[in-house]
Amino acid sequence: MTFLASLGPWGWLTAAAVLLIAEIVVPGIFLLWLGIAALIVGLVSFLIDWGWQLQWLAFAAISLAAIPLWRKLAHAGETSDQPFLNRRLDAMVGRVFTLERPIVGGSGTVAVDDTIWRVTGDDTPAGARVKVVRVEGAVVHVERVDG
Repeated sequence: MTFLASLGPWGWLTAAAVLLIAEIVVPGIFLLWLGIAALIVGLVSFLIDWGWQLQWLAFAAISLAAIPLWRKLAHAGETSDQPFLNRRLDAMVGRVFTLERPIVGGSGTVAVDDTIWRVTGDDTPAGARVKVVRVEGAVVHVERVDG
């Protein structure tokens, strides 16, 4: 306990330097926020005299607040030129396909590219054209397209 109390502002600034240097070596951005939190606590410790308990509490609070804030800022406005990448089924909504087998009792199959998918919908004969209206899990919901 005496060690923690004796660290003072210079201890926090040293910890900040170590964490920020470690951030350069270690991949990711996690240590950056811990380093910034230590830097803030160190600078505030020069201005006010507060106990080591409050210093550690402030360090923890700043660290925990900075990480989700960074995640939100890092991904803000991020758009992809391939929005359905790794969401293959979602990309099928709105597309029209020819039934491989008839839909009987609400269930059938449709060939999409190189895969046969289970479909559900109203009873429809094989060879009819169907439109994908939604996807739930690995089940494709379709409705018949006239014409």
